[in-house]
Amino acid sequence: MDLLQLRYFQTVARYEHISRAAEELRIAQPSLSRAIARLEADLGATLFDRQGRRVRLNQYGVIFLRHVDRALSELDDGRRAVREARDTGLGRVSVASETLLTVTPLLGRFRAAHPRADVRLYQSNAEEMDRRLRAREVDFCVASQPLTGTNFESVELKREEVLLAVPYGHWLDGRERVTIPELADEPFVSTRVGHWQRALLDRLFAAEGLTPLLSCESDEPAASQDMISAGLGIGLIPAVSRQAGTETRVPVAWVHVDAPDCHRVLTLVWNRDTHLSEAALKFREFTLNTPFVTRHLPEPRGGQASDGPAPADAPRRP
Repeated sequence: MDLLQLRYFQTVARYEHISRAAEELRIAQPSLSRAIARLEADLGATLFDRQGRRVRLNQYGVIFLRHVDRALSELDDGRRAVREARDTGLGRVSVASETLLTVTPLLGRFRAAHPRADVRLYQSNAEEMDRRLRAREVDFCVASQPLTGTNFESVELKREEVLLAVPYGHWLDGRERVTIPELADEPFVSTRVGHWQRALLDRLFAAEGLTPLLSCESDEPAASQDMISAGLGIGLIPAVSRQAGTETRVPVAWVHVDAPDCHRVLTLVWNRDTHLSEAALKFREFTLNTPFVTRHLPEPRGGQASDGPAPADAPRRP
């Protein structure tokens, strides 16, 4: 049994398909099949049930895969630890977030405090963050939705109200509060399934036995406010999305949503089985000991919001 055989076994177990695994490993399919056969002979047990080119992990394969994953992960962590000890810097810290606006101020302050750290930032939805953490592709996720891996640990960073943003002149412009049933026929600008904005919108409507009407779906949460301002619909926007200064802020009016739990909870999530570089350890310490500050969100008020005046001839719905 050698390291290469274990890598081969892990890849075949992931795909449960010899041809696809061979393609990723860039080896001939017969060579891969022979390597797996030698591994099974060494163990004295078959690890897969064969169905042509398709294979399925059997009970012995499932048991062995748990140990192989753990062993190879430790070896990968060891390689990273050696590289970091060899380097003159603090090493690398990689962070994933659904929207980059959420973590930009935090990472900026961290880089100012630790200029030798190599910081990498990735935009990912909840499913991708979960996968990246499990695969050890990132050290941390700043998540707006629960990530539930068995080896994940998390700490709440911030809890903030989510407001309804509407274009100036909309019939809700000037309202203090609105209920979900009142929005049943309103077109919404939102994100695709997998992002927190869409998850919150679907949950609020489902609680009332309703389905939201969508006018636009995107993969960039930060673009929602621009589309709302342009009159493409209304949408749910958190405080962090209004970090731009007054002179560059996208003009919309703001309304409280009269529904339970209309807020976003930001959490820092990491995989406790992953080796953390010195930079990653310092980032976690920095994040957990620094208030997660975003620019203050003014309270919505009757009439126009503070972002700017509405056009004088803007139509209003009675």
